[in-house]
Amino acid sequence: MDRITLSPDVTFSRLVYGMWRVADDTDTSPAHVEAKIQTCLDQGITTFDQADIYGGYTAEAVLGDALKANPSLRAKMEIVSKCDIVAPTGRYADARVKHYDTSRKHIEQAVECTLRDLGTDYIDMLLIHRPDPLMDHHETGAALDDLIRSGKVRAVGVSNFRPYDWELLQSGMKTRLSTNQIEMSLAQVDPFTNGDMVFHQRHGQPIMAWSPLGGGDLMTGSGAVADQLDAIAAEQGVDRAAVAVAFLLRHPANILPVLGTNNLERIAKISDALKVKLDREAWFALYTAALGREVA
Repeated sequence: MDRITLSPDVTFSRLVYGMWRVADDTDTSPAHVEAKIQTCLDQGITTFDQADIYGGYTAEAVLGDALKANPSLRAKMEIVSKCDIVAPTGRYADARVKHYDTSRKHIEQAVECTLRDLGTDYIDMLLIHRPDPLMDHHETGAALDDLIRSGKVRAVGVSNFRPYDWELLQSGMKTRLSTNQIEMSLAQVDPFTNGDMVFHQRHGQPIMAWSPLGGGDLMTGSGAVADQLDAIAAEQGVDRAAVAVAFLLRHPANILPVLGTNNLERIAKISDALKVKLDREAWFALYTAALGREVA
């Protein structure tokens, strides 16, 4: 599997396994979580996406239990985590309202909790999960720089940021931001034309795409997009998911789709997306269906 360079010291597998539902599975035992990890590793998927808030602040500990049961796994993986969302549940049950916190104190405490829950001494990539209207970019940027210097975090980036949010935070940092994780799929094609893709492509910053299957709607829905997916899937001997992900992989901006499922059989098929070949017209047929009209 191709690998994408995000910083001088960090590379990710082109496909990323998303673990936002890992704590929701009926089986969260270390052995079952390890089976998911190994199924990914067998395909060359070495990058795993987490966040402190996933599973109501429990998903990282579920992964951590598997890593503690088999310590050899950690060296084979890159782990992404995110912070700054404070929801009134779990460790933040006393919060009066859901909010964002990009203060130095919160970021440092969140990283310590993530390291503890994962049972590791470093995170490969830390992302600021959502833009914070109260962000002091100098304070936040300095905190991220210091985490890099400490070795607790190998690289930093953001999630759900617009270009102006990115530029504000970057202006307060010495370390280069490495990626922006945004929602992109055939169900959400706005980033192709709203400036998000262009901004990051121009600066050579790989994009991580969350919900590349439209929250599952692309697998179960009907209509023009579904018809196009089914036609290509039947022609190339794969399922809809592989074609939908291949749509993102076809773009020259080095998009890294983040795919999450608790089903081992579906996990084993994630890399089928790499088998799909889309020429320009096939790509535009999918894009046209997503737009609901011909391109101008």
